[in-house]
Amino acid sequence: MIPLRDIDRKPSRIPLITSLIIAVNTLVFLLELAKGNAFVERWALVPSEIASGRDLVTLVTAMFLHGGWLHIAGNMIFFWAFGPEVEDMMGRVRYAVFYLLGGLVAFWAQVALNPYAQAPTLGASGAIAAVMAAFLITFPRDRIRTVVFLGFFVTILRIPAILLVGIWFLLQLLSEAGTLAESQANGGVAYGAHIGGFLFGLAFARLFESGRPRNNQAETI
Repeated sequence: MIPLRDIDRKPSRIPLITSLIIAVNTLVFLLELAKGNAFVERWALVPSEIASGRDLVTLVTAMFLHGGWLHIAGNMIFFWAFGPEVEDMMGRVRYAVFYLLGGLVAFWAQVALNPYAQAPTLGASGAIAAVMAAFLITFPRDRIRTVVFLGFFVTILRIPAILLVGIWFLLQLLSEAGTLAESQANGGVAYGAHIGGFLFGLAFARLFESGRPRNNQAETI
C-alpha cells in the first residue's frame, strides 16, 4: 500500500517544514550519488559505534541518508501523505523539533536492539514513523487516498488512517519479531527504528500540539 494524501483535511498553511525536510533529503541523496560509498559510510550510523559512545553525530546525519532511489522515494511519499497535516496541527517549530526527536529515538531504539551490529543504518523512516503516529492519534478517522496492490491488480482506495497506519505498524512488529532470531550484522530493514519512532510519536505527539484549530475540509469530488 502506498498512501498519497488525506482527502478529509487540508492544511491551513503551506507545509514549509515538510517541504524543507524533503528538499534536504533530496539534496543529501544527490550528494550520495556524487560522492559514492565513502560519503555514506562516513555519515551513516553504525550501532556498535554508537553503543561505544563514538560517532554520535551520525544519530542526526543518518536521518538524511538513503540506500537508493526506492528507499528515498518511498520515505518521501509516506512523509508527504502525513506530514503536512501534522505540521499544521503542531506549528512549524514544534513540528521540526518533534521530527528530529522522533528520528533520534528511532535510532537509539535500533541501537538498543542491536548494539553489536556493524552494518550502517540510515534513513528517515524512524522520524516519519513518529509523524505517522502523531497523525494516527490526532486524525484517526481521516481517509487516506491509497494505492493498493492486489497481485497484478492495482486500485486506489480511501482507507481510514486508523486502519492504514495500524496495519503498517503491525507489519513492523511482525517483521522485527522475525529478525530477532537472525543476525542483522549484514544489514536489512531497521524495523526496530520504525517501532521506536512510532512509539515516541504515540507517547509525545499531544505534547507538541500548538492549540490551533484543526482545519477539516472534506473533499467534494
